[in-house]
Amino acid sequence: MKKVRVSAAVIHSGTSFLVVRKAKGNNAGYWEFPGGKREYGESGEETLLREIHEELGATIEVESLLATISYSYPEFELTMDCYLAHLTDQKLTLTEHDELRWLSLCELEMMKFLDADLLVIDQIRKHFTG
Repeated sequence: MKKVRVSAAVIHSGTSFLVVRKAKGNNAGYWEFPGGKREYGESGEETLLREIHEELGATIEVESLLATISYSYPEFELTMDCYLAHLTDQKLTLTEHDELRWLSLCELEMMKFLDADLLVIDQIRKHFTG
């Protein structure tokens, strides 16, 4: 089975979290934490810096690793390194998504996420509510 390694940014400001909605593909309409596939030779943090610049036109500061999520989809096995981060540039421009929102933890739990991202929300809840 194909294995995919990605990095995702849990960008937060206080108790609000940045999420983006997929515009295209099989998962159009689903919300996710921004990020993407790791390229050969990149660290998880390097992937995030590149992907956030490409997807949002922004820069972030990576704080720490929140969790590594493993999830088996029918088509591939996903390993997703999720990092806490904050914006260092407040200007956001969507290039691959059709909407972005800053949401509270309660609001995150009401949105339509893919299964692996639901596991990220569980980790956010543990980290931010103890």
